[in-house]
Amino acid sequence: MKTADTLRAAPGVPPSGARRALDAARDHLIGLRSPQGWWKGELQTNVTMDAEDLLLREFLGIRAKDDTAEAAHWIRSQQRADGTWATFHGGPPDLSTTIEAYAALRLAGDPAEAAHLRAARSFVRDSGGIESARVFTRIWLALFGQWPWDRLPVLPPELMFLPSWFPLNVYDWACWARQTIVPLTVVSAHRPVRPLPFDLAELRTGRPAPRRARTGWEGFFHGLDRLLNRYERRPVKGPREAALRRAAEWIVARQEADGSWGGIQPPWVYSLIALHLSGYDLDHPVMSRGLRGLDRFTVRDERGRRLEACQSPVWDTALAVNALLDAGVPAEHPAVAEAADWLLQEEVRGPGDWAVRRPRLAPGGWAFEFDNDLYPDVDDTAEVVLALRRTGRPDARAAIARGVRWMTGMASRDGGFAAFDADNTRTLCTRLPFCDFGAVIDPPSADVTAHAVEALAHERPGSPELRRAVLWLLKAQEPDGSWFGRWGANHVYGTGAVVPALVAAGVRREAACVRRAVAWLESHQNRDGGWGEDLRSYTDPAWVGRGASTPSQTAWALLALLAAGELSAAVDGGVRWLVEHQRPDGTWDEPYFTGTGFPGDFFINYHLYRLVFPVSALGRYLRACGQAP
Repeated sequence: MKTADTLRAAPGVPPSGARRALDAARDHLIGLRSPQGWWKGELQTNVTMDAEDLLLREFLGIRAKDDTAEAAHWIRSQQRADGTWATFHGGPPDLSTTIEAYAALRLAGDPAEAAHLRAARSFVRDSGGIESARVFTRIWLALFGQWPWDRLPVLPPELMFLPSWFPLNVYDWACWARQTIVPLTVVSAHRPVRPLPFDLAELRTGRPAPRRARTGWEGFFHGLDRLLNRYERRPVKGPREAALRRAAEWIVARQEADGSWGGIQPPWVYSLIALHLSGYDLDHPVMSRGLRGLDRFTVRDERGRRLEACQSPVWDTALAVNALLDAGVPAEHPAVAEAADWLLQEEVRGPGDWAVRRPRLAPGGWAFEFDNDLYPDVDDTAEVVLALRRTGRPDARAAIARGVRWMTGMASRDGGFAAFDADNTRTLCTRLPFCDFGAVIDPPSADVTAHAVEALAHERPGSPELRRAVLWLLKAQEPDGSWFGRWGANHVYGTGAVVPALVAAGVRREAACVRRAVAWLESHQNRDGGWGEDLRSYTDPAWVGRGASTPSQTAWALLALLAAGELSAAVDGGVRWLVEHQRPDGTWDEPYFTGTGFPGDFFINYHLYRLVFPVSALGRYLRACGQAP
């Protein structure tokens, strides 16, 4: 870390250097635009997506030789020197990811005694074997007889009968979790086994998985799970059949136009398996549409075949429009105007699961992906509102008004905003034996609330909803002056979102909350002038604000500092880092993952983040220097 004195002594970056960097980055960004006007960067995750895709196709009997070879090539390329796979670049070895990658490579024909699989197997066995893997991994193995179903937590389909006010009903789960839980109740009820052409006995230790002390609700639910396992041996026929029918109908009703479920991988693959077990043939329109849709999420290049866990065209396009406007591109420029046209076409005008908690709220807003119209979200809506309002287009006002009305109505009772649902905060779900991976509820977060505040500051200044959200943010500030980042890594992301929002909402730059945030950012600047935060900060406080410098995280820090009125050595250092690390083509390299799916468990490398956020930061820096881009 740099000291404050070292930072103050750092030489400034000539504005011409910043301008050249901005011009090159702006041109590169414009060049990535699709003919239809949108942007979409790759969303890179980890190899469980590819391993599970091969296992899905094996289960359904449609695994193709060429697809398998290409996917295996990608999976091998992501193995590290110690034989393991991780959930993010530079991260620690992950047991479950390594088990799933190992199984996929065995499917691809790699012999168990190959050196790379021997190394992986050694890590798996030393780490407790399949017995210590997460529940989701053991479910995949159970589908192929590699783990007993009666040693998995039970998810009875009778959950479908619980009313929306009753604890543990499906709407108590976050939208991504409920769309996964419902199909898994069907799979759990059928308990299918399709044999593999090999056995994975070499990954089992024969030892029981480590047990932790279970008290309170956890102890209660583990006792209940034992009873449910007995019930599963002889379920009551009538209620069970009715529950399975209701679950299948629920799943079908939530298939998106592109064939996906929620536009994300986990509910998609489990829904296909559940419907297949429910009697849907592979040529049924729902099934064929679902399988075809996976092709749209498939990336093929010289590195192999890989799946995106989700796609982000609406989010990427809104960020790109705001970045170009920050860079001084006029609103009438074709890149901005055509993107605005496309965003207006993507407005969500129909109901979704969010209406269960807000039945009187009129629809509006925007979703994350091309076609997940059942799940608009506050984050995308806020960013699109900010982008469209800056274009000054009269034809956008009605859509903006509907989006703001919907977004405002999605505030939770405490004044904060979550991504997809309002008041999705019942923590009882997290105590179930099933929940050993990923976030399963959607409570308000600082980053989403900040984006909503920034949009409301322009569209509804002085409104009660804005004041309550600002108060929520002030209460959410960490003792060290930062804010936690739910959907981006991590405190740098949260702080980079909140400070501009508070200033836009009228909080004085001299306010203590802003000064504490500035001090935190300055104290966590790297010696090279950039900022970075390792994803391990979600589970290990020693990593908070620490990590290799990245373009996106450096830009987030700069956006906060510039909003706070800083033109300091710290700002100069960050700008200089961006200028010096820019590639000749105008973009930046960013192998590190800076996006978050599930804090502590699942992470994303948004390939466009490395470009759009530096463009915004450089544009705002030049404007602050009195040299408007």
